[in-house]
Amino acid sequence: MSTLSTVEERVRAAVGVKLFTVLAWVPERQALRRVHSSHPGQYPVGGEKTVEVARGWLDECITGQRPFFGPDAAAVREIFADHALIEELGCGAVINVPVVDDEGTTLGVLNLLDAEGSYDRYSVEKAVSLAPLAVAALRDEVVR
Repeated sequence: MSTLSTVEERVRAAVGVKLFTVLAWVPERQALRRVHSSHPGQYPVGGEKTVEVARGWLDECITGQRPFFGPDAAAVREIFADHALIEELGCGAVINVPVVDDEGTTLGVLNLLDAEGSYDRYSVEKAVSLAPLAVAALRDEVVR
């Protein structure tokens, strides 16, 4: 079983990332709870928020179980309320990958952020291929 720290290491090596967080989906509250963070000072574990991203992101990533790719700072600004902090950390590109278990349930999301221009469609494919590594660890978080 992979821990979320192991998932971060694999993502860092295969795709690259400046900021990496994992959010557990809490459907009864329509909320996301942070269960792992590469930057706990700015993005502490345990933080919970109702979805504060652009309209349609929830349908795309959580309900539709499709990755979201924002290649530049404009895309980051468009979907994240905390875009100023994201930019301060030197990030201007994002990949959000849903983590889905074998029963087809969305458990949460891997959030990869790096400098503008760091990611392309190949990066998205690579991130998607790594998402199953987080299933067991996220399932444990969801049942807490």
